[in-house]
Amino acid sequence: MTVPDAPEWLIREWVRTCQHAGTTADEAEVVETGDRLIGRWMQAGRHFHNIRHLTDVLARVDELERETHEPDLVRLGAWYHGAIFDADEGASYDRRGGEDEQASAALARAELIELGMPAERADRVAELVTALRRHAPKPEDVDCGVLCDADLAMLAGDPQRYKTYLAEVRAEYAHLPVEEFVRARIAILRKLDQRDTLFQTPLGAAWEEPARQNLRAELHRLEKELAGIEAEHASADETHDAHA
Repeated sequence: MTVPDAPEWLIREWVRTCQHAGTTADEAEVVETGDRLIGRWMQAGRHFHNIRHLTDVLARVDELERETHEPDLVRLGAWYHGAIFDADEGASYDRRGGEDEQASAALARAELIELGMPAERADRVAELVTALRRHAPKPEDVDCGVLCDADLAMLAGDPQRYKTYLAEVRAEYAHLPVEEFVRARIAILRKLDQRDTLFQTPLGAAWEEPARQNLRAELHRLEKELAGIEAEHASADETHDAHA
C-alpha cells in the first residue's frame, strides 16, 4: 500500500495552529519543525498511521471543535499523537501497537517549547497525546474527549472504508504471524466492545452505532477464523499422536 503525499495545505495548517496556540518562533522555524513532523508521518511502514490518518483526525477535530475549550491545543495533540511509531521494530501489538504515545508526548513538549510555546501549554499538549494510550478521558476533560473521539472515528467508517482500514492495519503488523495477530486483535475488540460508550462527546455520539456494528462484525469474523485455526491445531495434534 502506498503512503499518500502530504497535501499542500497541511504545512500552512500547522503554522496557523502553532501560532494560534502560542508559539513565538519565527515562521521559518515553525515550518522546519512541521516539515520534520510531516516526514515522520510519511515514514515507510505506515500503512494506516500515516498522513491520511493525520488529516482524517484533524478533520474530525474540526467537526467537534465547538465541543472544545482549546481547539488549537487539541489539534496539536492530533499532530503529535502518532509522531513516534515503531510497529516494524517489534512493538508488541497487544501491548500498545506501533504508536508510542509516551515518546510522542515527550517529542511534542520538547519541540513546542523550542518554538516558544509556554511550558504549561506544551505540557497540556503532551497530556492530551498521552491520554490516547487508553482512550479513557475523564468526563470533565472535554478537550481530551474530543481528541479521543477524533482518533477513534475511523471505527465508524462505512463498510468499504472500514475494510480498507483493516487491510492497512494488518499491513502494519505483517511481521506478526496470523494467529498472533488474530488473538491480539480479538482482545482489543472485546475490550472496546465492553465499554459503555466508545465516544465521549455529544457530537461524537452519532458515531457510536456504526462503530459498534463494525467492531462486532469484525469480532465475529475473527472469532470464526480463530476457531478454524484452533481446529487445524487439534487435527494436527491428533495426526501426530496417531503416528507416535
